[in-house]
Amino acid sequence: MNAAAHPPGRHAPAPGFLLRLLEVRAVWEHYATLALRPAWSMAPKGDGHPVLVLPGLAASDASTALLRRFLRSRGYAASGWGQGRNLGMREGVVERAHDKLRALYLGSGRTVSLIGWSLGGIYARELAKHSPEMVRLCISMGTPFTGHPRETNAWRLYEFASGHKIDWHDFHGPLRAAPPVPTTSIWSPTDGVVAWRCSVETRRILAENIVVDASHLGIGVHPATLYAIADRLAQPEGEWEPFRRDGWRKLVYGDPNALRARPEAQAHAAAHPVPGIERS
Repeated sequence: MNAAAHPPGRHAPAPGFLLRLLEVRAVWEHYATLALRPAWSMAPKGDGHPVLVLPGLAASDASTALLRRFLRSRGYAASGWGQGRNLGMREGVVERAHDKLRALYLGSGRTVSLIGWSLGGIYARELAKHSPEMVRLCISMGTPFTGHPRETNAWRLYEFASGHKIDWHDFHGPLRAAPPVPTTSIWSPTDGVVAWRCSVETRRILAENIVVDASHLGIGVHPATLYAIADRLAQPEGEWEPFRRDGWRKLVYGDPNALRARPEAQAHAAAHPVPGIERS
């Protein structure tokens, strides 16, 4: 994809008050998906391979129940992470998630697709980097893998939940790197928790961005997100292709390149002013 994350060393502002206020949309998004349950059959059906779903910060498997129910309706063996609430990068959390991944892989004899919501997407990406031979596909939703935690509106909650104080110097650059497997980042320009530039995947091969108009708290249950996930998971293993934004999809899914065009043009103009013109 041509969309790029914000440059290293420059921090994107966390979403402002209006976007935070719009997070109440999550309730509507949840019930909209329930109302559309008779239409779930229109989403591509899968081949039954296992899918591990990882929840966001301070959330548990209950938050991904609707997503997993949808996945099972499409024929997948969807599992939660089984660790209760996600309280951050505490000791043993990633290791236990890896044990779950290994159990699904060995138990089914098939590679596993990973789906992570917000902080759960960080786990999904790291698991895919550690054991790519076990992973078929990695999908993150509203995950700030290119930015610092303080570029979100959840960093104080993270400090409280994890017991770890976050400093601007704590950023770990390796999180930016994409896994060596097909990777999809689903994000929203109207996310009220995570600055969308922190979720932009920049690797050109086997990686993509899908843009939906959703809240952060509802992106994992938004009808457009569920359809996009079903579309990605339904691809035959080893035959991955980027998401096609054509036909009716142009009305539902945003263009990540167009979203970045204006901010990048403004940044370039500020860095390279036209010579001979003085501002009064």
